[in-house]
Amino acid sequence: MANDVIVVCGPTASGKTALAVELAKRFDAEIVSADSMQIYKEMNIGTAKPGEKEKRGIPHHMIDIVSVTEEYNVSRYVEDAAECIDKIRASGKRVILAGGTGLYIDSLINNVNFFEIENDYEYREQLFSVAKDKGVLAVHKMLESVDKPSADRLHPNDLKRVIRALEVYKVCGRTMTEVQLESVRKRKYNPTFIGLDFSERAVLYNRIEMRVLEMIKNGLLNEARSLLDFDLSSTARAAIGYQEMFDFLNNKITFESAVGKICKRTRNYAKRQLTWFRKNKEINWLFPDMCSGGLTELSDKASEIINFRED
Repeated sequence: MANDVIVVCGPTASGKTALAVELAKRFDAEIVSADSMQIYKEMNIGTAKPGEKEKRGIPHHMIDIVSVTEEYNVSRYVEDAAECIDKIRASGKRVILAGGTGLYIDSLINNVNFFEIENDYEYREQLFSVAKDKGVLAVHKMLESVDKPSADRLHPNDLKRVIRALEVYKVCGRTMTEVQLESVRKRKYNPTFIGLDFSERAVLYNRIEMRVLEMIKNGLLNEARSLLDFDLSSTARAAIGYQEMFDFLNNKITFESAVGKICKRTRNYAKRQLTWFRKNKEINWLFPDMCSGGLTELSDKASEIINFRED
């Protein structure tokens, strides 16, 4: 049991926080966030950080750890989150890893060793120029020619990661796929995966729209305005919700268009999250919209899965 970690994962707006908090109450646990945007101190409304009422007295870790001006990546996350887990376990508490950033979860659980691969900034800029002149598909085809597994995994619009995969190949002569396979080590943790999804996609999309409207009501525009004076990191600048508000504040789009784009981008993000998590055959899927007893019934089902794994 000492190495056990309960993982609550799924798409945005699926109810992960509520379930994780309820399970933490039941299993005397603390929560480690696996959300790549909630790490930023100055981003609160648009990242749907849980408030004190939602936390219900349960300690949450890996939230508000860096400024929006700071670059942060999965390698740092694995190191920082592992340190949090060690401290929680040393205190006699159990650990619940909760969030929707699949790369963070998989890298932490699978104990990925991140190689220090040098950057080739000149080559990187060349590839960005190719994308600008010929389109993202041209760069994606370049990756497909040297690393088809990575090309199959990465969408052409995920230009940053496509270019990084090409850069890795140029620098070290190995594909990103080969590097990733070599980086996986023996697991440090014994995970029980609980995934949240909905039997009807329309239910999830409605929850997403309601969340976006709640963010607008709670002051997302003013929060975005407060960030204009910061030299934002590339990740923070591209965050869903903020990027659209920045465009509105810069008179590029209307407010109504910004809100519509936030909803659309969030729906697309939820689709990508589900695609990622469905590849993990260890996940035990639960469907909140099929639980007439609400959070209590959902938590009962999750608890049964966790207890069964431990017997």
